[in-house]
Amino acid sequence: MDRLTALRSFVEVANTASFTKAAENLDLSRLQVSRHVQEVESWLQQRLLHRTTRKVSLTSAGEEALIRCERILNEATALETDALTHSQSLSGTIRVSSPIGLAQNLLIEAITRFVSLHPQVTIDILASDRFSQLVDERVDIALRYTQQPADNLIARRLMAIDAVICAAPAYLAQYGQPAIPADLRQHNCFVHLDASEWELIKDNTPERVAVKGNIKGNELATLTQAALMGYGVIRLPCDLANPLIESGQLVPVLENYHTPGSSLWAVYLSRSYQLPAVRQFIDFLAATWPQDIRCPLPPV
Repeated sequence: MDRLTALRSFVEVANTASFTKAAENLDLSRLQVSRHVQEVESWLQQRLLHRTTRKVSLTSAGEEALIRCERILNEATALETDALTHSQSLSGTIRVSSPIGLAQNLLIEAITRFVSLHPQVTIDILASDRFSQLVDERVDIALRYTQQPADNLIARRLMAIDAVICAAPAYLAQYGQPAIPADLRQHNCFVHLDASEWELIKDNTPERVAVKGNIKGNELATLTQAALMGYGVIRLPCDLANPLIESGQLVPVLENYHTPGSSLWAVYLSRSYQLPAVRQFIDFLAATWPQDIRCPLPPV
């Protein structure tokens, strides 16, 4: 185990009086932080924290250890800063997996800006709408649309992205606009992966509709092309849908309903031994995408 990481976990828990808050601040899971603190206590052979269901507080030994641990971490930070100052530039290869639509738009724009700032960095893009296996595919960062990443992964939320249900003008001219969610059952709806139920919300009341159609796919960009050709109705994240709606190629339907999307997360296995370029790239994405993406409001 990286002892500096374990010391950081102990210091963060001591200063926040919370394992949960410490985990959020350190981009670690709560389980990892708990194990780190246990490891520090094992090294020092002392109980450092009083733990109850309501609060966390330092023992007398923990108060003494906190002072020394903070001193060690300050020295380590100073050493790292000096090393980065004397380093000419970031370098190395970053393997990033991403949904295809995101990779083709927002991600590639961010990557081109990042590598122009750091030309010694190479970024390998693994574009797929299915979740990549971080260990098997040697992925440094996986960008995922999800409400909550798996507990065994470290995750940083980048932004929320709404969804919208839409179709081409030609399709709607031929088959009409759905007036209520249940009407979607009478339309040719393109199912992406296994998402055969679409949720819509009105007046804080959710409604789930089982949809079906004669085209299914594991790749959203191809289904989007079928929708643009006027063959059916599609549910898209707003980062993909907004340009097509603004250009008139797609038209939102059921605009008086909210279609919940998901959040975009950067997930990875560990910060230990992580290349500086990887950490910098995650920070760069968070700074580049500071706002949530919403779909255009319906016309007044």
